[in-house]
Amino acid sequence: MSNITFSCPECSATLRTEFEDEGPAVKCDACQTERMLMKPELVDGTMRHCLACPSDELFVRKDFPQRLGVLIIGTGFTISTIFWAYEMVLWSYVPLFVSALIDAVLYLTMGDVLECYRCQAQYRGLPGFDDYKQFDLDAFERHRQQAIRLEEAKQASMQNELRSHADEQAPPTEHSQTAR
Repeated sequence: MSNITFSCPECSATLRTEFEDEGPAVKCDACQTERMLMKPELVDGTMRHCLACPSDELFVRKDFPQRLGVLIIGTGFTISTIFWAYEMVLWSYVPLFVSALIDAVLYLTMGDVLECYRCQAQYRGLPGFDDYKQFDLDAFERHRQQAIRLEEAKQASMQNELRSHADEQAPPTEHSQTAR
């Protein structure tokens, strides 16, 4: 069974639901907003667009928490540095090799996840992950910059609304009366 994990657009709570041929209706437990996901469009068993947003740019990555991977390598580096500080040069390599071995085993045993660049929705249980592209930094940066620009435009619009509302509410000043 395939499932999708995504953020609620209203309150950013994490939602997870299963889907098959129809886009399911999902209700957020946090804000009670109900949202209809798009119908999956599968071509030769591969999904062609995100169900949570209108993006068609998806990529495959390992289904492993990146912070945990960084923590494993960072811990190995820290322990290695301690051995090095006590002039135990050969022992300083052991934590590096052990952390690299743990990382390699996890890489080989963990499954893949399909992720949307735009909304970071994650899809598990889909067949044919080999048909999707790997992570592309250009596509990621394009979507990240677009999200920043949209947020800035939204904030500027809200500030303009507040200013116009404040101007309507403010009593006329001497300068504004003489200008009329």
